[in-house]
Amino acid sequence: MFSGFRQFVMRGNVLDLAVAVVMGGAFGAVVTAMVKDLLTPLLAAIAGKPDFSAISLTINNSQLLIGAFINDVISFLLIAAALYFFVVAPVNALVARRRRGEAPPDPTTKKCPECLSEVPIAARRCAFCTSQL
Repeated sequence: MFSGFRQFVMRGNVLDLAVAVVMGGAFGAVVTAMVKDLLTPLLAAIAGKPDFSAISLTINNSQLLIGAFINDVISFLLIAAALYFFVVAPVNALVARRRRGEAPPDPTTKKCPECLSEVPIAARRCAFCTSQL
């Protein structure tokens, strides 16, 4: 019983997932710090007001913290922009540059001249319209 559990835990995908979770948490902390310590002060220098948490609305003795929500939305947008421009876009450019010299893979299907459906290359008759290929 325990040997099956040990095999499950030692499988590559479980260990990869554990490493990804730990690395994701550490990377999230780095991105959050970059937004909090670099981008938000830059936005404050441009806009003139770094914190909107003082904005609120009171209805029937209930306080709606509109400013805190605005702060969280701005933080989310800054984190998303930082991830896109500093991680996603450069990685996509690297992958595109690496694939630039590769030849496309050989096709595995062809179009039927009668019904234009996709059929395997080795097929002699279309599975959809039964025409001779």
